[in-house]
Amino acid sequence: MLTATKTNISPGKLLINGQWVEGSGKSFDTVNPATGGVLTQIAEASAKDVDQAVAAARKAFEDMAGPWRKMSASERGKVLWRIADLVEANIEELAELETLDNGKPIFESRYVDMPMVADVFRYFAGWATKIHGETVNTFSNAFTYTLREPIGVVGAIVAWNFPLLLASWKLGPALACGNTVVLKPAEQTPLSVLRFGDLALEAGLPPGVLNIITGGPETGAALVRHPGVDKIAFTGSTVVGKEIMRAGADTLKRVTLELGGKSPNIVFADSAMDSAVKGALNGIFYGKGEVCCAGSRLFVEKKVEDEFLSKLVEYSKKIKLGDPLDPKTRLGAIVSEKQMQSVLGYIEAGKKEGATLLAGGKRAAVNGDNGYFIEPTIFGGVKNDMKIAQEEIFGPVLATLTFDDIDEVAALANENVYGLASAIWTNDIKKAHQLSRRLKAGTVWINTYGVMDAALPFGGFKQSGFGRDLGMDALHHYTELKTVWMNL
Repeated sequence: MLTATKTNISPGKLLINGQWVEGSGKSFDTVNPATGGVLTQIAEASAKDVDQAVAAARKAFEDMAGPWRKMSASERGKVLWRIADLVEANIEELAELETLDNGKPIFESRYVDMPMVADVFRYFAGWATKIHGETVNTFSNAFTYTLREPIGVVGAIVAWNFPLLLASWKLGPALACGNTVVLKPAEQTPLSVLRFGDLALEAGLPPGVLNIITGGPETGAALVRHPGVDKIAFTGSTVVGKEIMRAGADTLKRVTLELGGKSPNIVFADSAMDSAVKGALNGIFYGKGEVCCAGSRLFVEKKVEDEFLSKLVEYSKKIKLGDPLDPKTRLGAIVSEKQMQSVLGYIEAGKKEGATLLAGGKRAAVNGDNGYFIEPTIFGGVKNDMKIAQEEIFGPVLATLTFDDIDEVAALANENVYGLASAIWTNDIKKAHQLSRRLKAGTVWINTYGVMDAALPFGGFKQSGFGRDLGMDALHHYTELKTVWMNL
């Protein structure tokens, strides 16, 4: 039997101008991937609903007499801080909603994702009073300075793997800078974001400052095309990111994209082997491998290949796969049946291309065959030109490759269209820093994997996108820089 649900789940509405409304479109089901059962129905925002949400955001931004424009930077920071407090006060409910909707283990939702959501809002709450321009010395008869001003209406579209956390990465800097937002969560996982909408209103966000619309690709496309939206902040697939760039070109929207990855996790023979093994497993199996920066390409120095892979396979068999609401579970359900079939297709492709299946490789039955579970899967003997080494699988599938020296692994690691993240395991600090400079990736972890902090920027090179979430650098993506010149 799967763990009983404690949270009451209501049908999902749209948040427009501070009110929950039914919307003018159809509704769709959101499904529990652990059971295949319907959790509730969610409103699908039509183009008309999108227009109303954007209009509400525009009014809240432009109204000089309105509460958002009159609110001081200090007060905006206090609102963001209150949001963080409310996230913590409701952390059990938010975590359960996200686990029910996404299939991730409750351990991850409760003790990793939701605490970071609160951290992100507190971090950007502190920045609200520190966004400023500069005075610049030019001519003696001139007073010249710059201003950093909010862009306007931000359309935020986030992926289904970390629904509320990714939303916080957009909302924190956007709101701290004084923008207003229309947020669209992924259609597969809207529940935690919708509940968050209540908390944002309770914290004191004025009507229209945050609007939440739900729906599929058509809803997202309407938001991207809308002439009243000044910026799109997107996290999702590279394919959709390219579509957003094309669609946003007509109105020259500001765009930031955090997209896919095929991150190399590099293990040298001189590393602390047990730590590296655990890091490799965490790098690919955390979040069921449905993580943009998952360490899905594992490069092992040849001289320790047999020993390392033996330990890797042994440890992988100890990973508890099962009921996502069980606190002991470490590998939950794939987010949807469609995604599960895609991952299983990649596993078959790996076999056909000649890779050796070392562990897993099959759909797993948990409480029957209704849930979307896949065993932790490891391939050996992978070549860098194989499909499973080049394409983002977005599931619990690890491709392991070998190398002889630092030059070879640097070349192999960079032979990919993505450049989101990477990791190096070695006790040679000189080697670690030499290789970190050669890797074409937005993040390089050394002797760890996947750790993040609200103060550190995150984003990619190459087809992993551009722009940065988190850290001080994120603020620049939510402001316009204005130069003022006054003759004296």
